[in-house]
Amino acid sequence: MGQIVGAALVSHHPGLMQCEEFRVLQGAGSDSDLIAGYARVRERIVAARPDVIVIFDSHWFTTGYHLIDGGAHYSGMYISDEMPWYLHGVPYDYRGHPELALSVEAVARERGVRARAVLHPDLPRHYPTINVIKQMRLDVWPVVTVSSCQNCETQHFLQSGDAIGEAIRRSPLRVVMLASGSLSHRFNGIDWQPNHPRIFHESNVSRPENIESDKRAIEAFREGRHDRILANWNEDYRKRPWEAHGAHYLQMIGALGGAASRHPGTVLSAYENARGTGNVHIWFDTI
Repeated sequence: MGQIVGAALVSHHPGLMQCEEFRVLQGAGSDSDLIAGYARVRERIVAARPDVIVIFDSHWFTTGYHLIDGGAHYSGMYISDEMPWYLHGVPYDYRGHPELALSVEAVARERGVRARAVLHPDLPRHYPTINVIKQMRLDVWPVVTVSSCQNCETQHFLQSGDAIGEAIRRSPLRVVMLASGSLSHRFNGIDWQPNHPRIFHESNVSRPENIESDKRAIEAFREGRHDRILANWNEDYRKRPWEAHGAHYLQMIGALGGAASRHPGTVLSAYENARGTGNVHIWFDTI
């Protein structure tokens, strides 16, 4: 019987893909703590001894279906169509896990969830996947990426996650899940001037009420009170909104039992700004 042996909410923001010299300049003399946080998350992943990494990608927007990439192998040179002036020339080369992707599709079909596996080696990549693979050297494991279906409501993401969790339980695999995305995700304007010289500083997050909301969520994570987050989802977190309307987190927590989950979170980085969005790494013990 398979197990989810660990899970994490991780930031992927593009500034983390710039060189250290630039990041230190942005950090007024010190690097983003999210970089050091990647090493802390990786330690937890190694200790969990996974067979497969599942990444919920908050930039892979799909319509009509939750998609699971089922390719056996992905390789290429990544360039971002969003920020090609510095997100370019990033090589990637890693294995997938077609069997798990197909199993998710089969369970979803049983449960009436609109999810499909896509087995195509030329399926485009997105930097929420590429960045975390690069920063945490995840290419030593097979990686399966899951989309954020843009015409879904909260319950649909939870149902998708539930199908993924069941597929994992029916498998022989040990799986670590990574929800790759931010909390509040409202950008500052193009002509924004920082409130604090350290660009990463939390005071540069777009709105004070978003900072307050993000910190409420982080405290609920610490306590393992995912029910509290879900109960306040539409009135609080959905309105910010979270990145991809929270698809990355909702699918991850759906696989862990949804509102019944009491998996506590350990904060493994500072809470930091990225062009107005709220970012943090949090590890959830699952066994």
